[in-house]
Amino acid sequence: MDSGIHEECGVFAVWNVPHAAEVTYYGLHSLQHRGQEGAGIVTVDDEGYLSRIKGPGLVTEVFNQDNLATLRGSMALGHVRYGTNGGPGIENVQPFLFRHNSGDFALAHNGNLVNSEQLRKYLEDRGSLFQSSSDSEVLAHLIKKDPQAATMPRIFQIVRALNMIEGAFAFVIMTKNRIYACRDKYGLRPLSIGRIGEGYVVSSETCAFSVIGADFLRDIEPGEVVTIDKLGIRSRRYSDYQRHAMCAMEYIYFSRPDSDIEGLNVHAFRKESGRLLWKEHPADADIVVGVPDSSLSAAMGFSEASGIPYEMGLIKNKYIGRTFIAPSQELRDRGVKMKLSPVRSIVSGKKVALIDDSIVRGTTSLRIVRMLREAGAAAVHVRIASPPMIGPCFYGVDTSTYNQLLCSTRTVEQARQYIEADSLGYLSEKALYEAGHRSDLCTACFTGNYPTALYGSAEAEVSRHKKENKI
Repeated sequence: MDSGIHEECGVFAVWNVPHAAEVTYYGLHSLQHRGQEGAGIVTVDDEGYLSRIKGPGLVTEVFNQDNLATLRGSMALGHVRYGTNGGPGIENVQPFLFRHNSGDFALAHNGNLVNSEQLRKYLEDRGSLFQSSSDSEVLAHLIKKDPQAATMPRIFQIVRALNMIEGAFAFVIMTKNRIYACRDKYGLRPLSIGRIGEGYVVSSETCAFSVIGADFLRDIEPGEVVTIDKLGIRSRRYSDYQRHAMCAMEYIYFSRPDSDIEGLNVHAFRKESGRLLWKEHPADADIVVGVPDSSLSAAMGFSEASGIPYEMGLIKNKYIGRTFIAPSQELRDRGVKMKLSPVRSIVSGKKVALIDDSIVRGTTSLRIVRMLREAGAAAVHVRIASPPMIGPCFYGVDTSTYNQLLCSTRTVEQARQYIEADSLGYLSEKALYEAGHRSDLCTACFTGNYPTALYGSAEAEVSRHKKENKI
């Protein structure tokens, strides 16, 4: 993955599981790839009191044996964060914890609300005071906005609030008695339920289940609210509208290869996309080299389909954070050199088919191509296991403007020239559907066709681009 894009966030929750905080710690560690800016855990003790520890940094930096021991109880809600909306700051690290006379609750969110600006103004005009600049807090205020609803079961308040928000989201809400797990009606963000002993677990990705010994039960459906409490699992639809437009980038890049998303293994998807990439864009190469780590599966598929040997031509320093996570471009640039090293004895004198999952800005691709040439590569043919990224994402990824994207105003040939490759080929949109055996995906960043309505700054950005480019 070229620098300039990151996963949204990761949510994890457990109900009726002994040592819930420790279990959540391991769950969040499995989801660390989804966000490295901050982490937090809220637990409910036997008296129904909600306690929280959160902080900036990695899971292993925020938590230790001593502070985890203070989080007692068999219910917990955790979150790993990359700032998609609201920016840095401890106040934006989740889960959020709210004290209220109708009952305390905690909330964690993966995704982005496209109408958060309008809803924030609506709520502030009615007296709401926000603790953070995160769009995730909007849902909490919507749940509590009507004093007359305080005597109603909270599920009714949640359903009402969910019908006011628009965008991509996987929300998990925890009270002293139960957990509510909600997924947007478009199905843009993944959220799954597992079983562990006599309890349940909810996670952004299924890869977290195996590390804690949980068994996968099912995915939460688009437009569904699942309630987990002493009565078991109950389901309620908050919207009759339903799509299964999973974000294509979850398969291409965001999720771990050992996760299953809506019944399809991520590694299997990527490997098949590599096979299709060879079919669509073969390369005159001596070796196939994948950009570690998220492109290795596609590189294996490309190698198998072509018969060209797969080689470890690039080595990743495991102790360097992923470059796209770095919050500034300067840190990203420095991180590329620290993170990847070409293996000179492998690539020298060879024509290299370099497989990557996507190109965003193009800066990392340019540096990798140059590194391979400096290591003696005779040619570098770049093959990308996704279509050209031509549109920003407004659903929880930090590519929110067109000028962040190499291909928003460039042809493939112009992109090839920019990254200094001998040739450049992209996977087609049709092949994405074929690789996943799917009939629906969100491919907005590849097509400019957004599944939701757009508001405020997002709508303005699209309008500006169309006007400037006379689209």
